[in-house]
Amino acid sequence: MQAAVAALHDAAPREEDTDWERILALYSVLDGMTDNPVMRLNRAVAVSMVEGPDAGLALLDDLSASGQLRSHRVHAVRAHLLERTGDTDGARAEYAAAAAGTDNLRERDYLTAKAAALAHADDG
Repeated sequence: MQAAVAALHDAAPREEDTDWERILALYSVLDGMTDNPVMRLNRAVAVSMVEGPDAGLALLDDLSASGQLRSHRVHAVRAHLLERTGDTDGARAEYAAAAAGTDNLRERDYLTAKAAALAHADDG
């Protein structure tokens, strides 16, 4: 099923061309088969693409409350979803938290740049 998700991503030339409903269906089946918090994080992204960012944020809140996944990726996904809702202050704080939580320099630079871009957007 994970290969099917990857194939659906690969078949889409752009994010907006992705068959998010099929991806969500696959993650929903996987959710019933495994207790994998990273898969649940990915499912939250798929839910947000089908049902909107607030639905994805609700799943992230559940995942965070469970304590199953303590990763900078949760902050990065939350930042992206908050940005989609228009909450630039919240998104900026989450991008900064994600940047602080990774040891990967390229990831840190990307996340720091995302936070800085939101700060500049608020200035304009």
